[in-house]
Amino acid sequence: MTPEVFHDTPHIELLQWLARGSLKQNLLRAIRLWVWLNSLYGSEKTKLDLPSEWTYADWRNVFFTTSHPKGDEIPILHDKNCRCAKNVAQWLFTKDTGINKNDWIKAIKSHYFHQIQHNKDYRKIKDSPKELLIIDPQDKPNKKTLEQILNLYLFQVTRRTLQRDLEILAELGWLKYDGQKYHRVTEFPSRPLSIIQETASAKFNTDKLSVLNQEDVTAIAENHSQLINGVQRFFLHLDYVVPRETIDLVEDCQNELKQLWEKTPVPPVKLTYNSARVADEIDCIVYPVCIYYMQRAVYLCACGESPNRETDWYNFRLDRIQDMTALEWSDSQIPQHLQKFYQKASLPSPDYIAVEMSKAWGFDFYLPSRLMLIRFDRDYNDRYIKNTFRHETFIPITYQQAQRLVTREAAPSYQQALLNVLKNRSSEDAYYQVNYRHRDNGITMRLRAWRPMCEVLLPFDLRQSIANDVTEEFKLYCGE
Repeated sequence: MTPEVFHDTPHIELLQWLARGSLKQNLLRAIRLWVWLNSLYGSEKTKLDLPSEWTYADWRNVFFTTSHPKGDEIPILHDKNCRCAKNVAQWLFTKDTGINKNDWIKAIKSHYFHQIQHNKDYRKIKDSPKELLIIDPQDKPNKKTLEQILNLYLFQVTRRTLQRDLEILAELGWLKYDGQKYHRVTEFPSRPLSIIQETASAKFNTDKLSVLNQEDVTAIAENHSQLINGVQRFFLHLDYVVPRETIDLVEDCQNELKQLWEKTPVPPVKLTYNSARVADEIDCIVYPVCIYYMQRAVYLCACGESPNRETDWYNFRLDRIQDMTALEWSDSQIPQHLQKFYQKASLPSPDYIAVEMSKAWGFDFYLPSRLMLIRFDRDYNDRYIKNTFRHETFIPITYQQAQRLVTREAAPSYQQALLNVLKNRSSEDAYYQVNYRHRDNGITMRLRAWRPMCEVLLPFDLRQSIANDVTEEFKLYCGE
């Protein structure tokens, strides 16, 4: 799993969260904790080279110079190159943080002003950009201005103080303490973002929300992806059937594909695939086109060999891919039709898949498209089907149109039988026609979920297959 990188700037909301109480009293510690997080999870420039499990002494020996005191005394200025010789301002106002000193001071003052406004006895707050004197009946005036605080040496503190910093980080969920050693976490705890970070995150999300094919979901995500008054109000829950023990394998597979797609030209790959369809592990040589989340899992849409060798395309479930090996286009193993695509510079793109999926209902876009005629119980339709979207070709029709459809589409051998079925059905029921992908497993599962309020009339072989399933199911529940 790719480790997270800590990019947060020391904005007021984050410092207040790290302070776990009064920011006025714990400002220096909050800033120091921010430095700690950069040393543990930051970029290559700030992250320390520590083992997977480490002690305070391990961190100290890497963070400070060798002459830094190892006892519990407050260090004196012993080495200008030691990190304990940097004052608060030198930590905060750098090219990397991009923070303007006066803007940051004003933000601190605004934060305090907001706090004391909620106290009925507050009196005043000075408006000088270099002073912060809060006068509150239950507290003494701050003895230091912010300018004086910025000149203090942030790490000129005792070992015990730094040890307490570590304990706080563990309490906040940034570290795990086990076996008298600290361990980095793989997932950061939830924390407030700055306005700049939220804006950047929102822009990033807006740019990337094209992955959400549903326009209404995209709009919701655009409007609610950011915190509202510090509270997350929108959550997108996806059913995900992939077992936890293979999640890392899925992520590794996605990372491999990302690296392949960054190459020019994108190479074909040999997949070792544990196929549920053929109930065996099989090798398939394919050209990887794109990734879809569909039917409660993540799939690779690829052109080439399918597990059953019946189609030139296949949706491979990522958690079932056992191995992936990149090949050269000159490799003789590559299927001829893929070689032709490559030689003509016409390798398939995700757009092709999107177009094919728009033609018929179902994720397995490479399967044959057929016409389906469905009947719903009227009450069930009005409650759960009417005014919903299933597919572009999923459209309501009248009872008379359903009869004409059977006359036109049904083979003579069972046409009259289906017309007799329709005669026994209410003209007040709801009828729909849709183009669907025949043998698509997702469609099969959807039709099962609608039973018994849904009846498939066409195609006849699908109707018979469902009837057989119902018969076997009846035996399970009502047979001897």
